[in-house]
Amino acid sequence: MINPILNTDSYKTSHHLQYPSGATRVFSYVESRGGAHDATLFFGLQAILKSEFLTPVTTAHVDEAEELLTAHGLPFNRVGWDLLVARHGGRLPIEIRAVAEGSVIPTHNAMMTVVNNDPDFFWLTSYVETALLRVWYPVTVATISWSVRQAIKAALEKTADDVEGQLPFKLHDFGARGVSSEASAALGGLAHLVSFQGSDTLSAIVAGRRFYGEPMAGFSIPAAEHSTITSWGREHEVDAYANMIARFGKPGATYAVVSDSYDLYAAIEHLWGETLRQQVIDSGATLVVRPDSGDPVTVVAKTLALLAERFGTTLNGKGYKVLNTVRVIQGDGVNPESIQAILDRTIADGFSAENIAFGMGGALLQKLDRDTQRFAYKASAVEVDGVWRDVFKDPVTDAGKRSKRGLLGLTRGSDGWKTVAVDGARFAPLDGGENALVPVFRDGELLVDLTLAQVRAAAAAAG
Repeated sequence: MINPILNTDSYKTSHHLQYPSGATRVFSYVESRGGAHDATLFFGLQAILKSEFLTPVTTAHVDEAEELLTAHGLPFNRVGWDLLVARHGGRLPIEIRAVAEGSVIPTHNAMMTVVNNDPDFFWLTSYVETALLRVWYPVTVATISWSVRQAIKAALEKTADDVEGQLPFKLHDFGARGVSSEASAALGGLAHLVSFQGSDTLSAIVAGRRFYGEPMAGFSIPAAEHSTITSWGREHEVDAYANMIARFGKPGATYAVVSDSYDLYAAIEHLWGETLRQQVIDSGATLVVRPDSGDPVTVVAKTLALLAERFGTTLNGKGYKVLNTVRVIQGDGVNPESIQAILDRTIADGFSAENIAFGMGGALLQKLDRDTQRFAYKASAVEVDGVWRDVFKDPVTDAGKRSKRGLLGLTRGSDGWKTVAVDGARFAPLDGGENALVPVFRDGELLVDLTLAQVRAAAAAAG
């Protein structure tokens, strides 16, 4: 476990010397200041709190931090950290409030607030910014996944009979190898599983168990990769496919086979569609053909057309074609824009969206940053000599970085979500109503422990 004192930015270790004399409390908030999406799905704070905020600071941590930071060229607040250990047993005397995970909140609203509870630790509110603001990552992944869910859901509602049965498995997480760390795979992969149940990111399944009490957060199927196909040699490509049928083609099962190692269209027309056609049908399983190269829109369209020729289709209740025995998963060049384009082309060609699933990797877990949704953690109020006063920034060079001021909460009424002013005692809205930002952490203790099922239910209710 990392030393909690060192889980911050270097410059913050000098900030205890920079606040006004008489400062006793600092109040900060987190918001998305806009970005690629006009709303965000809040998720991942609980995992961060469990993994990084429940370990008490010890004297050994203090000693290590003092040695390192002094050599690093910075002042060290030895008095403050020793007091934290002595008075609070090393537990952080702060209160973190947040909206319920799974909530979809319009941008430009406070989703989380932080304030210190002990006046001697006014500097701690901003000290923990570095660790807490990393919530931008699971929130952004969850938002991307949720927005794709809306697009796929709309396509299924138009063209499929069983929308709720199909939807959870239409976007599969292929991103584990494309992220910067196993921790990113775990937290980002779990954020995706708020909206879907398909994943090949095993770290996310483990994270679901550890952080959200979910025994099995996602599912996968046997699937081929290029090495397992090409190791047979080009002249034995058909044998590689036959082996997949023999190994995994059981009644009621589903298995996926990448089929573009050499000539995708020839593989569909002649190998799958002629030589192995009857074996595929007789197996009683569903074969999922995976193209993995070329322009995604045109390749998927031609793949569907060729499979329809070889295996036939059935019209569903909404008048769209459904492939018999086979399906398609597109896992190359997949992002929110290409998914929408593929769905549009699929529907235009008369096929139901239930014929196609998507595997999304880097665009889901890695092709994003804090600026995707312009996340910020800002101080908005400070208590000096017993009186709260507003704190804000308003740079003339960038109005988009103007911050909120005062003590803040969040309410939800008939007109939607709204950031509101709250009092300095109970943090209740001044104009009445209930603060939707509820305490989730106080003085080293986790106060709310949600299950993934609860988070999923909240997200599903949002759309």
